[in-house]
Amino acid sequence: MEEKLRQTYLFDFYGELLNERQRQVYGDFVCNDLSLSEIAAELGISRQGVADMVKRCERKLSGYEDKLHLVDRFLCIRSEVTQIRRLCGQGTSPECMERIEQISGRILEEL
Repeated sequence: MEEKLRQTYLFDFYGELLNERQRQVYGDFVCNDLSLSEIAAELGISRQGVADMVKRCERKLSGYEDKLHLVDRFLCIRSEVTQIRRLCGQGTSPECMERIEQISGRILEEL
């Protein structure tokens, strides 16, 4: 997965677990696509300070994902729902219905 997209997912799922300042800096860097220098100028801190905070936030959010796997589960379920939608477009043959049943069963087990 592309790094920026991965960072966005981590922020979406776990960003509320960061303190306000961390949320602001990491959100500006990831979601608003501001440079380290732009964030530093906006907050009146050094570029290195912003870079360090972004790295700390990344480690923290990655640690949450390593323990909870919410992003991985979300991406897996999204992929499976996409498969179900594709199969629904193919008609209602017994094979399609059986495959849909298998996929939906896996989704329900994950929940």
